[in-house]
Amino acid sequence: MAVYGYARVSTAEQAADDKSSLETQRRKIEAIAVCGDRTVDRMFEEPGASGGKALAERPAGQELLSVLRPGDTVIIAKLDRGFRNAADALATVNAWKERGIDLIVSDMGAEPVTQNGVSKMFFGMLALVAEFERERIKERLAEGRAGKQAKGGHIGGTAPFGYRVEGAGRDARLFPIPEQQVALATMRELRAAGLSFRAIAAQVEERHGLKVSHMAVKTALERAAE
Repeated sequence: MAVYGYARVSTAEQAADDKSSLETQRRKIEAIAVCGDRTVDRMFEEPGASGGKALAERPAGQELLSVLRPGDTVIIAKLDRGFRNAADALATVNAWKERGIDLIVSDMGAEPVTQNGVSKMFFGMLALVAEFERERIKERLAEGRAGKQAKGGHIGGTAPFGYRVEGAGRDARLFPIPEQQVALATMRELRAAGLSFRAIAAQVEERHGLKVSHMAVKTALERAAE
């Protein structure tokens, strides 16, 4: 059964030589190991790795994962030194727990967060934070799409009825197609009069010579109402 330490700093932190430096983390890891009558057998250090990457995507992280065996213990100074976010930590540490690998986070005490009463609190906390992170990501994506759409940007997929796409990627923009815009106005007028989507599709073909499905009519009207 081996005890491994893992320390990481980003390039910016390394350049600033702040309190998250490798040396500071190393001292914390070794001190917490002594508190638990342990000795660090090997220290894995990541001098300039982005915290936005999962442990398995970092060079030293990959090496650490390759040597871990049941009964081993990993010690890190802070949760964000080892994991990308709460969801990443939750998944990784859960997998370690199932394999019989312990994790000690020095700023949470000398006991493994994968054992006894501490474990329940730790995983409960991570689950709540991970859910919050997921919701915030959804909100940011929705806000980004809405903002781009409001500025005439195209958020991907087929161009909606009434528009054409010009450009690609972030530069993609929607431009109105005059004849389809006229048909779109007809769709709105007929829907307000109470016609079904199928009846509207038939009228659009008859009046404007544009063949559209009832589902295309539904989608076009829903988007126009946003």
